[in-house]
Amino acid sequence: MAEYDYDIGVIGGGAAGLTVASGASQLGAKTVLIERTPRLGGDCLHTGCVPSKTLIRTASVRHEMRNAARFGLPAMELPPVDMGAVNRRIREVIEAIQVHDSEERFCSLGVKVLFGEASFEDDHVVDCSGTRVSAKFWVLATGSAPSAPPIEGLADVPYLTNEDLFSLPKLPSSLAVIGGGPIGCEMAQAFARLGSGVTILQRNRQLLPAEDEDMAAIVRACLELEGVRVETDAAPVSVREVSGGVEINCVREGQPFTVRAEKLLVAAGRRARTGGLKLENCGVEYDARGVQTDLRLRTSQKHIFAAGDVTGKYRFTHAAGYEGGIVISNAVFRLPRKVDYTWLPWCTYTDPELASVGMNVKRAEASGTEFTVFEEPFESNDRARAEGAETGKIKLILDRREKPLGVQIAGPHAGELAAQWTTALTNRVGMSSLASAVQPYPTLAEINKRVAGRVLSPKLFSDKVRKTLGFLFDYKGRGCTLD
Repeated sequence: MAEYDYDIGVIGGGAAGLTVASGASQLGAKTVLIERTPRLGGDCLHTGCVPSKTLIRTASVRHEMRNAARFGLPAMELPPVDMGAVNRRIREVIEAIQVHDSEERFCSLGVKVLFGEASFEDDHVVDCSGTRVSAKFWVLATGSAPSAPPIEGLADVPYLTNEDLFSLPKLPSSLAVIGGGPIGCEMAQAFARLGSGVTILQRNRQLLPAEDEDMAAIVRACLELEGVRVETDAAPVSVREVSGGVEINCVREGQPFTVRAEKLLVAAGRRARTGGLKLENCGVEYDARGVQTDLRLRTSQKHIFAAGDVTGKYRFTHAAGYEGGIVISNAVFRLPRKVDYTWLPWCTYTDPELASVGMNVKRAEASGTEFTVFEEPFESNDRARAEGAETGKIKLILDRREKPLGVQIAGPHAGELAAQWTTALTNRVGMSSLASAVQPYPTLAEINKRVAGRVLSPKLFSDKVRKTLGFLFDYKGRGCTLD
């Protein structure tokens, strides 16, 4: 048998790669981890989830200060934002989390950590900036990078992406955002709350196009209420640098219009990081979307796996971590475990948040599935009223047997509320159990109980039930008297 330097080699030190490396090493597999940058943690820690949510929180605090009168407090005049101070807080949060994703910690777990550019020499040997490393199994976890749409002049303009957005020396007076997906919407609202004049340019007819139109409309209305200019059906055709910023020329239904801003953020999608890996040398198939895998996350070479953003499937940190666990099952335990994304949740962290678990109406219709919808508004939730956060609703989708297909929540802390549904649906908890569960009062979680109760109440209070009770207990249906 061939001898290899390592049992398993991992390329990429983000969520998927770190999950595989730590798990494999602790299970006794000799493990090497290769990361192209001089730090572990991946895009999520350094340029994605962590800095963006930290910035969102900072912007939220300023928004509440500016709107103190809503809560019975004196109105406040706020000074301009010091982006240097904001960025320092972002770095402090990253550095605190970095401890868990440090080279020292992974070395202590028995992982050999190498920093450098990885490229395959053959299907078992990888060159890491001049160092040859062989492994019996390899895992591709190189993540994704921001992609730029083919817009004339864009390459000649100093535009921003998530990779440099969190190190701006000062707050831009105005910001144009190309892309109305989760990143575009989150950052548009955050910068508007910090004091920038913000315009979103969205080629699609709705923001957050993967979501149901009514749920996305809730987010759009809140953005516009806070002063964000939203231009949908807007196709950017050219960009040029002008005095004081950039100029974006757009077309909507054949009619041109122009947007000017000090800074331009491009948030129009991601691309898999496959460049430089020389996948042709190891026989791994990939396309423009990413590395192709089967349900066990094996590539066209069965001893080479791929997980996380590089597959182009679900570009979420929690999905990458989940997929890392699938790889461990197959490569280390040799158990044929397959991915199942049925109840994979995701959330857009605008205010209100928009979270989803399972199918929404759009996907249910596309699949040809028969369904019914039950809704409950946040304005009927006492805690939401007390918090001044009554905008939004929860939407529960059931099939014809009244089994859940999915849940969407547009409202305060929707991501946290969706976690309860993820647990319930993954473990097949029935509507009656959800409706009968006692929630502390007052909490936002009561809305989950209320919408489940809406499913059961027509049956509970039906004529058939009333007649049965009348027969069993001699209920006459007469009103009570105080004789």
